[in-house]
Amino acid sequence: MLADIMSFSSGIEDLSSLSDVEVLTRARKEPAFFAVLVRRYEAPFLRRARTILGSPEDAEEVVQDAFTKIYLYADRYQAQEGATFASWAYTVLNRVAYTRYQAKKRAWSERVELEPEHYESLPDAKAEFLEDLSIRNEVLAALAELPETAARILRLQFIEGKTQEEIAVAERLSIPAVKTRVHRAKKLFKKAYDEQNHV
Repeated sequence: MLADIMSFSSGIEDLSSLSDVEVLTRARKEPAFFAVLVRRYEAPFLRRARTILGSPEDAEEVVQDAFTKIYLYADRYQAQEGATFASWAYTVLNRVAYTRYQAKKRAWSERVELEPEHYESLPDAKAEFLEDLSIRNEVLAALAELPETAARILRLQFIEGKTQEEIAVAERLSIPAVKTRVHRAKKLFKKAYDEQNHV
């Protein structure tokens, strides 16, 4: 897909050993290097976008838009404690995806009168509390206040878009244990967020 469109010149060395930030820095001077980041993030970005939008076509457009913004605003990336390049990149993706989701939702509600049973299939606003917040800068600050275990599990699920099954494997936990940790971490996050923003 996107990475196939972007081709390297034959003189560019193997960049697999470089960090994301190093690749991004080089891509600002030599755009061909940006294809490395596309290859690294395209598949997980598509999974995340499909989770939000439900449509493969919309997901592909959103991912392309997100990569464009990441490239155009590369100079705005700044390393922060407790945040990686991946966190910043997923924040950009989430912002683009939720903007598209809200536009689709408005258009859909103007055209379709929902039957009561259809409401159950719509995303639960409370369940999307962290997803909605993930597009705001205050999230990283609130995450930094949490114990590392709680911050890590929230980053994995709500910023990096991993499923609870994937988290269970990565963290060597059972799925019920993951659910319990996510539930506790969300409470801690909300408390930290409210205190920082005087809610």
